[in-house]
Amino acid sequence: MVVRLKGGDPFVFGRGGEEALELLGAGVRFEVVPGVTAGVGAAAYAGIPTTHRGYASDLALITGHEDASRTGESQVDWESLGKWKGTLVFFMGVKNLAMICERLQEHGMSGGVPAALIRWGTTPRQQTLVGTVGTLAELAEKEGFRPPSIIVVGQVVSLRERLKWFEQRALFGRRIMVTRSRAQASDLLDQLLELGAEVLEFPTIRIEAGDEGGLRGAAARLGEYDWVIFTSVNGVEHFFWQLQAAGYDARRFAGVKICAIGPATGERLRSFGLNPDMIPPRFVAESVLEALGEVENLARKRVLLPRADLARGDLPEGLRQAGATVDEIEAYRTVLDDSPKEEVIKALEEDDIDWVTFTSSSTVKNFVSQVSVEVLKGKKIRTASIGPITSETMRGVGLGVDVEAEEFTIPGLVEALVGKVQG
Repeated sequence: MVVRLKGGDPFVFGRGGEEALELLGAGVRFEVVPGVTAGVGAAAYAGIPTTHRGYASDLALITGHEDASRTGESQVDWESLGKWKGTLVFFMGVKNLAMICERLQEHGMSGGVPAALIRWGTTPRQQTLVGTVGTLAELAEKEGFRPPSIIVVGQVVSLRERLKWFEQRALFGRRIMVTRSRAQASDLLDQLLELGAEVLEFPTIRIEAGDEGGLRGAAARLGEYDWVIFTSVNGVEHFFWQLQAAGYDARRFAGVKICAIGPATGERLRSFGLNPDMIPPRFVAESVLEALGEVENLARKRVLLPRADLARGDLPEGLRQAGATVDEIEAYRTVLDDSPKEEVIKALEEDDIDWVTFTSSSTVKNFVSQVSVEVLKGKKIRTASIGPITSETMRGVGLGVDVEAEEFTIPGLVEALVGKVQG
């Protein structure tokens, strides 16, 4: 099984038809999966509807780069295109832009007809240049507009100023580096992409299993505890994997109260059929201790704390000072992700990244173990922190903090980033 993946539609200037004939001649069976042609998709992302009842009832897709091996007359019907009342879309025509505009005018089209160039359409790098048939070539030369681009000609281009929905997204055009582990990054990536950002992954940490035997033992004696405190989604997942491996399920928590630090941790618990009894208003040790203390006297209470190997000691120490007996179990380990990252490092060195996000102290430490802080000096790149503990670590290694989330969650980090960009 072979997939020949093409941009746009394989049969619209993608040479799919030529390849299909070659396969047919060789006796190879094939299937065609239609795609969205750039002539329609890129125009839509630029806010240009290729047809509109009030502007254009006809649409023509034309190659702007005919096969150089052909001899004789052009196969493009310039006579008809010059008199076209609808929309024209030229593919691969940037190098021939001046010629295209001249030919259209030579065959009757007014130089005042709106026209646009769209580069890297539908991606965060999208650029749109608007002019007229008479001015677009000169504007493109002045702006240094290069392929890959399409050319759109027609009155529908005048709608762009009102309909350019994609380029008005809050983080459009920003290149943002995400330092979270690949396994955890999807939520942050999705939110940034939805806001129009271009995301570069630079995973600094990798999550590995911790004390599996200890977790299974804790699952076996779960009924002995008064509280189980989950400090992260990872802690929930690794605990439940071992709970299930030991032959148990959520019923094991009968009679045990559960505290979840952060809404994401609470949501992951719900996916396993458990509603947390408590989610403290702030996601730091002090808030957890205060919230628990308001519910009951912690003296002589038994608390299970499954968490990361590198977790801070503030929470267990505070619980013990309040009189609780605390069992800490290493639910998972945070280790350095040393996978190749040459392309992202090159983008850093070339000052081609706008923001870098840090979601924990470990992402900070592992980042600076792979990228010298000196590389960032004098660059436009700015930093975003998920909360005060991460910010403290950033400052400790010589990184500034340009923005810090007020709510110490992924949505809070994204909200703070958007506020800073738009502010």
